Amino acid sequence: MKLKGIHHLSAITANAKENLDFYTKVMGLRLVKKTVNQDDTSVYHLFYGDERGNPGTELTFFEIPMAAPNQPGASSISATSLRVQDNEALLYWKKRFEEHGVEHEEVAERGGRNTIAFKDFEGQRLILVSDENNKGVPGGSPWDKSPVPQRHGVTGLGPIKLTVRDAAPTTKVLTDVMGFREKGKYSSDQDGQSDIIVFETGEGGSGAEIHLEERPDLAFERQGRGGVHHVAFRVEDLEQLEKWIQHISDVGLPNSGFVERYYFRSLYFREPNGILFEIATDGPGFDGDEDIDHLGESLALPPYLEPKREQIEARLKPLDYKPE
Repeated sequence: MKLKGIHHLSAITANAKENLDFYTKVMGLRLVKKTVNQDDTSVYHLFYGDERGNPGTELTFFEIPMAAPNQPGASSISATSLRVQDNEALLYWKKRFEEHGVEHEEVAERGGRNTIAFKDFEGQRLILVSDENNKGVPGGSPWDKSPVPQRHGVTGLGPIKLTVRDAAPTTKVLTDVMGFREKGKYSSDQDGQSDIIVFETGEGGSGAEIHLEERPDLAFERQGRGGVHHVAFRVEDLEQLEKWIQHISDVGLPNSGFVERYYFRSLYFREPNGILFEIATDGPGFDGDEDIDHLGESLALPPYLEPKREQIEARLKPLDYKPE
């Protein structure tokens, strides 16, 4: 029972159209699935990723049109990293951000890697991280039809940063329950004094890390647009997931039990500081109900929602996506 790394991360947007434009046209990700939030089918759930939306490359967004701006704070997923091939790619992205008016910082070292912190149009906190000297879980393959050259494209999700008031209980769940290993520490961006603890799982590397920041001075986050809903971790298949469901129940953590998401199967639970974790299977994947050459171009619904397609489509604003 070992987690393989980061599976996906799901965030919140108030505007699916602007979100689609930013992540496909500016960031060069592929929209691999245009579907709905299965827990609220009146709103979109957009999945971006590499050429196939491989596990470990998926950045997803729930559209909540009336969501207030996210109020950053503790008990939160406070930064999402996106991997690129090397340091040269960071220089490409710095220039691209300047050309597109994207708010960004200078290249800086975080945890031994070169990075650029930036924000999307809603203030979503993101970090590009160079894999130049990275070893561990391999990245994905950027889409060859992206507006971003393949060699500079985003190859997947990198380290996910958590901010909590008290690191001890989260550390205990990560290490004793989930099998993460403590890898090291580095100084926080905030004051240069607080340590951020690095944990890794599976083969390690930037695609399998959690970075834990302790900030007892912060109020709790008020989640909204530009915030992150949850982070998911990879397991190989349904057999592994069933073992994790039993394990999480045995240690006394309240959880969702088995959840069918069609494109993968899941388990949800909250760690002691209230951050929502998911454990998700690597498959079946996103090309089972759409041709691989036309992913994301039509509204996709899992079979158990298909009988309600007419009602679902009537409640959604049209969202056209045709790769150029």
